[in-house]
Amino acid sequence: MTKRTPRALAAIALLALSSAPALAQDTPPQTSIFDGDYLTIGAGGAFGPSYEGSDDYVAFPAAAVMGRVAGVGIAARPAGLALDFINDPKDAKLSLQFGPVVRTRFDRNRQIKDPAVFALGKKDVAVEVGGNVGFSINRITNPYDSLTFSVDVRGDVAGAHEGFVIAPTATFQTPLSQGSFVALSISAEHVDDKYARYYYSVTPAGSQASGLRPYQARAGFKNVGAGLIGAYDLDGDLTNGGFAIFAGVNYSRMLGNFERSPVVADRGSPDQFTGAIGLGFTF
Repeated sequence: MTKRTPRALAAIALLALSSAPALAQDTPPQTSIFDGDYLTIGAGGAFGPSYEGSDDYVAFPAAAVMGRVAGVGIAARPAGLALDFINDPKDAKLSLQFGPVVRTRFDRNRQIKDPAVFALGKKDVAVEVGGNVGFSINRITNPYDSLTFSVDVRGDVAGAHEGFVIAPTATFQTPLSQGSFVALSISAEHVDDKYARYYYSVTPAGSQASGLRPYQARAGFKNVGAGLIGAYDLDGDLTNGGFAIFAGVNYSRMLGNFERSPVVADRGSPDQFTGAIGLGFTF
């Protein structure tokens, strides 16, 4: 419930389908498919900026897999996933998460509609690998809600931006009924100089090719955002698996020298909106 990029929202929306069973507060505990091993496979579509900082909007597909297998949690990331090797007790008030994370970044690699930004050249696909750590406080207002704080630390290993990203997130999720729930998240991304220069600087050669003014981007917090996701099971009971639909919206604001980059300030917008809808199946 990240900005993250537009692709992030679609993956996060699918992630919502694999969350704790959505039961009403006064519903007695019952057996749930989420008590043991399970997988959620989802696919859908999203509509968002063509690159992070763009004011041109495009449609794109998204897919994700998440769940828990042999006690190892699987969580979605944009074109990637995170694993949680800590198998907390089912009734834990405080649960921990720790494990590796990988995601792929296609920013400014495709669907670049702005001619000046296109003239700067396509960017290589980045593959960011690292770790995730966090904790959840469970059963705050009812037996099935949770408040989670986590952070990804990832570095590009594909030779694209070759930098590091630190991405903290806070998420609160709660049931609305036996078959539906919502999740609200707040997130941000901090990037280093290599990342900043790769995506948001304009070199003298790039300035001559595109007409944009030269610019040197620096490390810092790139954006902060908030997202709202809702999910509804098609048979009215999330605890037994099967098909569920999701929908979500996300707003992100570019910050600091990233907002002032010509790629954003002159050819795009610091305000980024994304919507997503799709279908998931849990078994």
